[in-house]
Formats: sequence, structure tokens, C-alpha cells
Amino acid sequence: MNKLIIYADGGARGNPGPAACGAVIKNNQGEIILKTSKYLGEATNNVAEYEALILALQKAKGIFKARKIKNKNLKCYLDSELVVKHLNHEYKIKDKNLQALFIKVWNLTLDFDSVKFIHIPREENKLADELVNKELDEREKNKSLF
Repeated sequence: MNKLIIYADGGARGNPGPAACGAVIKNNQGEIILKTSKYLGEATNNVAEYEALILALQKAKGIFKARKIKNKNLKCYLDSELVVKHLNHEYKIKDKNLQALFIKVWNLTLDFDSVKFIHIPREENKLADELVNKELDEREKNKSLF
């Protein structure tokens, strides 16, 4: 197993608004080896999309390290066309906040032998999207308890 497949998604209810990110990491055979999500607080959709990828890359790095794998390759699937086009150098990044997140992603990619960023339709990113919505629903539910 020298390749991991990442599905990452982020979202905000309102833009900006309460935001969360989620990621699913699969092995070569397409088996899920990790699901992860995180509440981000107030953020934009684009920030949440970047944060999802950052979370996924950090987790992938840990998986490769724990399994002592030397040749580390990633395929990252995102439904954010903007983020994918930024990372593939097709769009310039004008927003200062997104520039900082781009640099964070770029620095994380240095830990891998190859990383590909691929845009997919939302329908093909349902598992990661479910993690985002679950995180936001939980936060909303807990907020109404107080």
C-alpha cells in the first residue's frame, strides 16, 4: 500500500458561517481506512474546503508513518473546483486567507512522493460531505442544549 486516496470536503452554513470539514481516506483497494472531521467555527466555504484537505494530508502523513511506508503517493478528490484549480496552478489566489492555506497545503505535500488534486462532482464526494454535515448538526444540537 503505497497509495492513499483522499476524499475531502468542507462547508459553511452561511458564507461565512458555522463551518466544518471532513475527509475519508481509502487504500489502493478502495477500502476505507479512516474517516475524520472537525468543527472549524466561523469560516467561509473556501476556507473550509482548504481545511478539509489540510486535515486529510495530516492524517495521511500519520498513516504512512505508522505503517513505515517509504514510497508515499496520494490522489486527492475534492468537489471544490476553486481549490483544485489553485493547487494545480490554473487560478491565481487573490484572497490573503486562502494564500496562507495554500502554503500550508503545499508544505504538507512535500512529505509525499506524489500528490494529485482532482476535481469531482459533489455526488461523488458524499461520504466526506456527510461528515461535514454531521459535524455541523452535532454543533447545532449541542448549542441548542445550552
